Amino acid sequence: QSLGLPITDEQIQEMEANLDNIDFKMAAEEEKKLRHDVMAHVHTFAHCCPKAAAIIHLGATSCYVGDNTDLIVLRDGFNLLLPKLARVISRLADFAEKYADLPTLGFTHYQPAQLTTVGKRCCLWIQDLCMDLQNLERARDDLRFRGVKGTTGTQASFLQLFEGDHSKVEELDRLVTAKAGFKRAYIVTGQTYSRKVDIEVLSVLASLGASIHKICTDIRLLANLKEIEEPFEKDQIGSSAMPYKRNPMRSERCCSLARHLMTLILDPLQTASVQWFERTLDDSANRRVCLAEAFLTADIILSTLQNISEGLVVYPKVIERRIRQELPFMATENIIMAMVKAGGNRQDCHEKIRVLSQQAAAVVKQEGGDNDFIARVRADPYFSPIHKQLESLLDPSSFTGRAPQQVTKFLKEEVRPALIPYQSKMGGKIELAL
Repeated sequence: QSLGLPITDEQIQEMEANLDNIDFKMAAEEEKKLRHDVMAHVHTFAHCCPKAAAIIHLGATSCYVGDNTDLIVLRDGFNLLLPKLARVISRLADFAEKYADLPTLGFTHYQPAQLTTVGKRCCLWIQDLCMDLQNLERARDDLRFRGVKGTTGTQASFLQLFEGDHSKVEELDRLVTAKAGFKRAYIVTGQTYSRKVDIEVLSVLASLGASIHKICTDIRLLANLKEIEEPFEKDQIGSSAMPYKRNPMRSERCCSLARHLMTLILDPLQTASVQWFERTLDDSANRRVCLAEAFLTADIILSTLQNISEGLVVYPKVIERRIRQELPFMATENIIMAMVKAGGNRQDCHEKIRVLSQQAAAVVKQEGGDNDFIARVRADPYFSPIHKQLESLLDPSSFTGRAPQQVTKFLKEEVRPALIPYQSKMGGKIELAL
């Protein structure tokens, strides 16, 4: 109307007055008859707006309605997920800060490695989630509107409506894009926006699934080690047969659903690859499933992970015991350095330690006993020059390097600033309806 087409105020007011007056039963009957979802609703809307019936869907095509709507929904879906992801990061950041200094045994290849801290390990999880936060923001911000493009993307019908005035067609495209809340529209489309857009959207969601799977797998492994557990309710039952069980079922659920989320990326990859020329319809039914499922799946695993992160339980005594079992072997280099400073020979000391450590390893592996390496060092006169230093040489905090400082720096410089846009939405705990 603003660009000069003969559309009356009365017609516009009639349509505005009937926006929510949708006869879904009639629409279903129309679709059954017409075998066309958009035209079924066009007819239903026209029935409610007899004065505007002649101009409804003027110049448009089904994908003007469907694809533009999908882009709005995708954008709004990201806006729902982003605060949830930010809340999870915030909860884990609080956890990492609390346990920044608590030494724990590190693992590579799931074999004992150098010590880290509970907070530093949590920062590995947070870093992945911060990358996901950035990726979701980017995918949302990269979305453009399909806009007003016509049946094969040429805008021919609108050019005809405006009697060959290209500037009015471009202005219509700009106005509709702006009214939908988008800054830009794709200049080139077929009948649909490129289905590679769906690949970009589901890629970041699948990547989020991978992050959460890794986090929850770590939590499941830590639960087996009895070092850290997810929340476990007072009356919760872990097993119908084994009353003592405390199964990490929240983390297991996250892993289960994350696998589904990760596999959904295959749908848009294949759909984009088989879009013939300006479009084929075999994209439609597939997209109605995979796009919705991806956002719904991401939503529930974020809610579940938030619940987990708000109730993580740490068992410092178990962590300390495991350190004591492994630390003696890790301290051998420190012992050698101390002996050399006390006047010893590095090679002689190395051989002494090699023999004693193998004897201690045999006790652990063959007899099932505790690691008695330090007791053997204390009993050996050779090491008498450093006997008084052994306690300090075995202080776990001296084996964690800069882990506590890294936690502080990471949270201050990278994590907290990334959460600023979501500060107003950080409140509220989640209780899961199991």
